[in-house]
Amino acid sequence: MLRIMVGGQIDKAEIAALVEKYGNGQVSIEVKGDLDAAMAMQAGQADYYIGACNTGGGGALAMALALLGHDKCVTLSMPSSMMSEEEIREQVRSGKIAFGFTAQDKEKIVPIVMDELLKLK
Repeated sequence: MLRIMVGGQIDKAEIAALVEKYGNGQVSIEVKGDLDAAMAMQAGQADYYIGACNTGGGGALAMALALLGHDKCVTLSMPSSMMSEEEIREQVRSGKIAFGFTAQDKEKIVPIVMDELLKLK
């Protein structure tokens, strides 16, 4: 069972629903504020962090970056760009554990991230 922490600033309930949908019954999900979610990750209470905001790297990922380090976090989309599916998959496979993106990309990004995370399980 993968433990997914949904943080970030916006659309947390919608992102949690997408994680549940694409988690195929193999995930537990907890929704928290960005600081609490990042602290829970740091304490080992979750395996992965997913969050969204309007820029993809600010409110979505700032606390995770501060507490987990840049090598564990990645911004998958920004207002003017989104990584390709293969780039997203590579980021997951490379050991990143915290993923930030813009809320408008959640329906494209969450299925890819979840598919790749379930392969790592």
